[in-house]
Amino acid sequence: MTRAQLFVNIRRKKSFLCIGLDTDINQLPKGIKRTPEGVLAFNKKIIDATHSLCVAYKPNVAFYESLGSKGWQVLEQTVLYIKDNFPDIFTIADAKRGDIGNTANLYARAFFDQMNFDSLTVAPYMGEDSVRAFLGFKNKWVVLLALTSNKGADDFQLQELKNKEKLFQNVLRVSQRWGTKDNMMFVVGATRPKLIAEIRKLVPEHFLLVPGIGAQGGSLKEVAKFGMNKHCGLLVNVSRSIIYAGNSDTFAKRANEEAAKLQMEMEGILIKENIF
Repeated sequence: MTRAQLFVNIRRKKSFLCIGLDTDINQLPKGIKRTPEGVLAFNKKIIDATHSLCVAYKPNVAFYESLGSKGWQVLEQTVLYIKDNFPDIFTIADAKRGDIGNTANLYARAFFDQMNFDSLTVAPYMGEDSVRAFLGFKNKWVVLLALTSNKGADDFQLQELKNKEKLFQNVLRVSQRWGTKDNMMFVVGATRPKLIAEIRKLVPEHFLLVPGIGAQGGSLKEVAKFGMNKHCGLLVNVSRSIIYAGNSDTFAKRANEEAAKLQMEMEGILIKENIF
């Protein structure tokens, strides 16, 4: 998917919502069997209930890897279901890969060629040759980890280098030599909204994937205030507060309701910012 296509979908749906399909087999609602087949059935119902309200889905690969080989099949089938039924939806494999040379190329082939994801989260800390392999695929994206929401981010990402630049700032500055606004996004945690303003100065045109809204306590209004650009430039990810909104046979309806609340808030922000 191209940058222009993604922006068209944001304008059409009046939404920049990304829904995390972080489906824990042990948290499936009543009426859904706690099996890999149950995970797939749950995902399909969530997708059917929310596809008109979001522009992206982001399965976290760990939830599927934990199920063994059947989990990988569920992941493939989930992406195939999205592509077959809702091809306008942007898909993100949250796998946080980061290796060099041929290994990186094989990871890229797995997620881009075999499973047909539009994008993949990548860790940058092995440097340029651990990222470039993922950038050689047409209309595919690298979503590079820049500044995350977890407490441990302070251990490295916020540390100052000798030139007084923080490590995450160095990652943003240097990585722009590898990719462009058309094939690279950056992960920026919602719980650090004022730092998002610093990030936006460094990468004014790139899309930012922002997790941390909802259950993690981030504010959508603050993220938009500090992170939005003239083309929106945001994909705000919400997982648990949508997919686990209900724990009965009405779980899909509850997921729709929670997603609709966020979409309406996003629509208001987009109108206010004259994105349309």
